[in-house]
Amino acid sequence: MNTQIYLMTPPQTPDLEGFAADLDAVCQAQEIASLQIRLKDVDQAEIKRVFLRLAPIARQHGAIVIINDDPHLALELGADGVHLGQSDMAVKAARKLLGANMVIGATAHNSRHLAMCAAEDGADYVAFGAFFATATKKTEFVATTDLLQWWVEMMEIPCVAIGGITPKNVRSLVEAGADFVCLSSGIWNATDKPVTAINDLAKQLGV
Repeated sequence: MNTQIYLMTPPQTPDLEGFAADLDAVCQAQEIASLQIRLKDVDQAEIKRVFLRLAPIARQHGAIVIINDDPHLALELGADGVHLGQSDMAVKAARKLLGANMVIGATAHNSRHLAMCAAEDGADYVAFGAFFATATKKTEFVATTDLLQWWVEMMEIPCVAIGGITPKNVRSLVEAGADFVCLSSGIWNATDKPVTAINDLAKQLGV
């Protein structure tokens, strides 16, 4: 399977209409597998507002829409899934709440043990990172490509590479076998327009 594109929103979207236009253009330019609504330092009403504006755009182009951190909110909004950090609801509890059909992703940082536990507990994918320095969040854990190689050889559950990824540095993650690469600022804050960045990314993925 070719490495697929997993996008994440910026931590805040003060110009929601402008971002919606960028998202639509990016999704028209390349196939996007998933969009994660990941907002920080905003209230739940703002997360709902952003989801309701962006989810139809992403879904129109065939992407699933995932809520960060909050399984209850994901269920309330009718999201396609939730991404859980280590301090969020446990994967087993989230699976019981959300049922069999909603996607559950789990952060594993750079830990084989955390990844294996998440897989055993019912996660649909595990996310490793950060692979590169990132301005999106404080880098507490650093992952290396040998972790990706080990995972894809050992496990059938997909892995997502995350953290500081750009079109310029993504190639090593593709070669290591990452099922998905997750980008935020590498697309939305690119020197060129987001559409140019997503097209550059697709070239590196061999799309």
